Amino acid sequence: MWTCPACGRQYANLNQSHTCAPPGDLDRHFARVSLQVRATFDRVLAVVRAMGQVEVLPEKTRIALHVRMSFAALMPRRNWLSGHLVLARRIDSPRFTRIDTLSPGNVVHMFRLSSPDDVDEQFAAWLAEAYRVGTQER
Repeated sequence: MWTCPACGRQYANLNQSHTCAPPGDLDRHFARVSLQVRATFDRVLAVVRAMGQVEVLPEKTRIALHVRMSFAALMPRRNWLSGHLVLARRIDSPRFTRIDTLSPGNVVHMFRLSSPDDVDEQFAAWLAEAYRVGTQER
């Protein structure tokens, strides 16, 4: 792991290119959203924390979930939680609003969650897959 001397963030690769900025304030992301959005975020985080260590990185436009690499990003909106998961494979599901293949082992799946109930068994399984991508187990 390499730690950027300017922002203090850890990366899997030496001198990895990144937006070099200190972490922001997590609560700022939830200042103008419904309580349901915060509850949904808290549910996602609880599921991920049950898998192991995770670093929550509040950035300017998103909240990244990071182990050795960022494997998920969450963007609170007024009435829902937008986000994406980085998976090692493509999963075609109507629950994903868009899918972009960055490389054979990095497929970004965008989603929208409206309530904590959306973080069901299926979504938790996808979070587990993304977490493994973040640990670079593959």
